[in-house]
Amino acid sequence: MTRRTLLSCLAAAPLLADQRPARVPGVHLRLALNAYSFDKPLRAGTMTLADVVRFCAEHRVDALDATGYYFPGYPAVPPDDYIYELKRLAFVNGVQLSGTGVRNDFATADPAARAESVKLVKDWIVVAQKLGAPVIRVFSGPARPAGHSFDEALGWMATHFRDCAAFGREHGVILGLQQHNDFLKTAGETIRLIQAVDSPWFADILDIGSLREGDPYSEIEKMLPYAVSWQIKQSVWYGAKETPTDLPRIKAIIDRGGYRGVLPFEALGSGDPRARVASFLEKIRGVFAL
Repeated sequence: MTRRTLLSCLAAAPLLADQRPARVPGVHLRLALNAYSFDKPLRAGTMTLADVVRFCAEHRVDALDATGYYFPGYPAVPPDDYIYELKRLAFVNGVQLSGTGVRNDFATADPAARAESVKLVKDWIVVAQKLGAPVIRVFSGPARPAGHSFDEALGWMATHFRDCAAFGREHGVILGLQQHNDFLKTAGETIRLIQAVDSPWFADILDIGSLREGDPYSEIEKMLPYAVSWQIKQSVWYGAKETPTDLPRIKAIIDRGGYRGVLPFEALGSGDPRARVASFLEKIRGVFAL
């Protein structure tokens, strides 16, 4: 991309079509669990994704976001036998595999490294298709590249995401961008990238714990129209101050704005993860009546 083309794209960004997902007005929610809630036992090998599916079934959780990190051999693509057995197990237990995810880095200044991340995303789009998962969770990148402006990095990032979104469309998989207090800090920056990509196959994973500049609830409300999935977490942040999530306020935002789809939650911390996840699940159910 030449400098002239980049500047042209950035100047045109506010004029691009609104890329909010088209949905019927109103609210219809299904609970989902993000596998990261069991990060420690999954990484230690004392739990498997099959165990997490069974946990969801036992606790009447409708869906599972089966993060790619916990598949055998990640970042390599897992064997089809593993993918299809997990898909079968989830189906017979009434658990939807609502998504998977990878940790790509499109914020690096190294074009070869970004190309590797493009390949990673595309490889796992195929995995998502095989799983029957409609969304793959992706990231912008862990940090802003030294020696490069935000606008320059946004330009190459939009190019890569546009390429991956076109590949996702071919396989029936939406790219869900999880803003993670990384390269992207605010709702406005995230929306700007979504609009620059300009594809109905590229939307937001609304991570409520990673909007740390300004009032997090105001930021969440701005992001809601672009969301195709969530990360409901135990805490939100006012800058460096961590505060327990006001779940009734989250529900009120959803009720005002409208959202149909899965509502994944994530519970982290010390102690028995099964008890911790079950406790947060009951708090969510108490507010959302799910």
